[in-house]
Amino acid sequence: MFLKKLYLRNFKNHEELSLSFSKKITAFTGDNGIGKTNLLDAVYYLALTKSHFQNIEANNIKQGEDFFMLQGEFSKQDEVFIVDVTYKNKKSFRRNKKEYRKLSEHIGTVPVIIITPNDSGLITEGSEARRRFLDATISQFDKEYLRNLTDYNRALLQRNTLLKRFFELEYFDETALRIWDEQLIEKGEKIHRTRAIVLEELQSQFKKYYHILSGGKENVELEYVSLLNENDFTALMQENLKKDRISQHTSAGIHKDDISMLMNRLPVKKFGSQGQQKTFLLSLKLAQYELLKEKTFTTPILLLDDIFDKLDEKRIKALLALMGNNFFGQVFLTDTDARRVKHILTEAEIEDFEILEVNKLKNMLHA
Repeated sequence: MFLKKLYLRNFKNHEELSLSFSKKITAFTGDNGIGKTNLLDAVYYLALTKSHFQNIEANNIKQGEDFFMLQGEFSKQDEVFIVDVTYKNKKSFRRNKKEYRKLSEHIGTVPVIIITPNDSGLITEGSEARRRFLDATISQFDKEYLRNLTDYNRALLQRNTLLKRFFELEYFDETALRIWDEQLIEKGEKIHRTRAIVLEELQSQFKKYYHILSGGKENVELEYVSLLNENDFTALMQENLKKDRISQHTSAGIHKDDISMLMNRLPVKKFGSQGQQKTFLLSLKLAQYELLKEKTFTTPILLLDDIFDKLDEKRIKALLALMGNNFFGQVFLTDTDARRVKHILTEAEIEDFEILEVNKLKNMLHA
């Protein structure tokens, strides 16, 4: 997968930019706040139909404007296609000028992995962050999984709404609730099976990369935590019905799943040093990349945000070694210092790169 052209209009702090790419590695450089990360986010948006950093669509619009537009020209093997999105009160997403009926139809067309300083939330935050990571990974190569996940979330919302209504009206209709129970059980069991299989595949690659980066000093594991591992979902729903009626939400299901991140059988969140946690996260993202590469039969686009500033020399060298041996496809990265990027890549004997100073790109527009 290769992004040949990128166009932005009123996206975050960018008024208008039109960029072309021919090198394997493109570095966006400049001071903090200039909009480097927003360029990565534009690529991410075109791949996954949403921002990585901003959940509220209106906040992606440049201040003072009422819409934004993104367009990318991609090549995949012998195919060239254009993806564009416009948001003005509602989102319109198109491929080759044909609008998608559902955004989910586009997911997986442009495989992408992003590595950012915010990845620490995978360790430090609650289970939702880890479920999002797993769901975003699987959804890029398994359309059925994405459909099941969408259906499950819709049924969960309907069931919780019904529980709240029953509580407020002091009335209960088990038959009406059972309709949503059946959908949750059917879709939830399929999601659970897929998550378990994929996490095992991810785990073998994750352990490999952690061993490479750490020198094999610690034993690390990803453990799938789910009530469905040892319980029948139908029985769980029945057992929790009384509690659900009181709490007005569904207390059991795959929406409660988690991934235990362990080092020597202890939580890395509590017992891992900062360096060990960084190695853990980088290994996880590299495993995610390799899994997507295998499943989609193409090289995903890799987005690296502020990576040289946040990683130590050992981990940077490991990443550069992978860049140099053609493990990665197209890479976009950000850094505050153009000279540092040039020095690091040149030292690693990487030649196929370009450095775009974002401030100069903006000045060219207004020249």
